[in-house]
Amino acid sequence: MKELVEVIAKSLVDNPEEVVVTEKDNGKSILVELKVAPTDMGKVIGKQGRIAKAIRSVVKAAASRDDKKVIVDILQ
Repeated sequence: MKELVEVIAKSLVDNPEEVVVTEKDNGKSILVELKVAPTDMGKVIGKQGRIAKAIRSVVKAAASRDDKKVIVDILQ
C-alpha cells in the first residue's frame, strides 16, 4: 500500500522529492501516513477533500483483496 500512495502523491505534487510515506501494520489494519510539502498540501487534499477521498478509495480497493482495513492519514 505504501508504494501505491507514494506513486499517486508524487504524481500530484510540485515537489515529489518531499513526499514521505510511512506504513504501520498492526494486525487487521494498516495505517499509511502521507507527508508532503506545505505548498503541496492543497494539491493532495483537493477541493472539499475530493482528491484525498479518491486516494483513500483507490487504496481501499487495492487492500480489499488482502482482507485488510487501510487508513490513509495526510499529515502536515
